[in-house]
Amino acid sequence: MRKLFFSRICLVLVFVCCTNILFAQNTVTEWSPEQQVELFGYCEKPFLIKQLKISEANVDKIGQINNWARLTKIKIQANASDTFATDGEVEEAVIKKYKALGLSGDQLKTLTDRRKQSLSEPCALITLTFNKTYDTIAKPQLQLLFRNKFRKTLMDKLEVNGKQADMLIEAEVWKQKEAIEIAKIPETDFNRIRKTVAMYNDLERKYGFIGITEQQKEGAKTIFKAAD
Repeated sequence: MRKLFFSRICLVLVFVCCTNILFAQNTVTEWSPEQQVELFGYCEKPFLIKQLKISEANVDKIGQINNWARLTKIKIQANASDTFATDGEVEEAVIKKYKALGLSGDQLKTLTDRRKQSLSEPCALITLTFNKTYDTIAKPQLQLLFRNKFRKTLMDKLEVNGKQADMLIEAEVWKQKEAIEIAKIPETDFNRIRKTVAMYNDLERKYGFIGITEQQKEGAKTIFKAAD
């Protein structure tokens, strides 16, 4: 009986511990309004201005609308919203607010499609991807490993020369090592996001020195995904 009692106690403790771990992993960090603006500047603002040709004034208004929607959904979750009952109602209001900005049909469609995507997929520029096992491999050895694994594929599939392939490999190895260091920063520290953005911007600059096309650059990223 005593053994059975202690066995049950252990099971309860294991369940509680596992539950606490799950809650910790699923906790969403609530950034300040200033940090939310900064996030919008990283993930959405450049695209809306450069690709959709939306004026900066309207882009800033879009950022305000998105932040309003986020705060309203938080109120709904807390049963503190007097105006909206569901997230779907909030999204309908967002579309109406977008339309009031006087955007073209194409701009509005792309903007709404992009918003739907952003609600389900993380922003790539602030998402840290790396292979933890590379932390134990010195940089020269990692470059040799990547050279043996990717050099021929890069040259054949992207039609780059040997020097360009080597430069692509050097850039990717640098990114992997840099990401491993950034990952040591707690996820609740906004500097982790800032450093991640800076890393990807530096990676883009490195690509710029290689002399490859945008298509070749994206192709290299796809090939290197096998390393993450």
